[in-house]
Amino acid sequence: MNVVRWRPFEDFENLFQTIERPSSAVRRADWLPLVDVRERASGYEIDIEIPAVAAEDLSVDVSDGVLTVTGERKSVEVDEDSRAHRSERRYGRFVRSFQLPKDADAESVSAESRDGVLYLVIAKRQSAVPKSIEVKVV
Repeated sequence: MNVVRWRPFEDFENLFQTIERPSSAVRRADWLPLVDVRERASGYEIDIEIPAVAAEDLSVDVSDGVLTVTGERKSVEVDEDSRAHRSERRYGRFVRSFQLPKDADAESVSAESRDGVLYLVIAKRQSAVPKSIEVKVV
């Protein structure tokens, strides 16, 4: 006897994907890219997976202690001679916001897009960076 795990939401989504509708009548839901957040002694690092998102379709803003990343992954144009059999990738706009810690320096945020990942580095304010003090022996 084989045991099969039932995933009702996955089955429900697959049901709607198999129903044929004109693509212009159905708008896919917005998506959220996956994120890794790390803290180092010098600052914070945020890595955001954004495959197939062009740099000109990205925006990084800091306002009132909140870092906001917005972007858009544009759908692939399908010509008249082809027919999609499966479409699992998400398209559309996304917005990710992060409340910056009190020790983050909002003036020194750097962003770099490479290999489908947006790398953000937020430095800590100098007063917040731990300082090692040497103990002298007398």
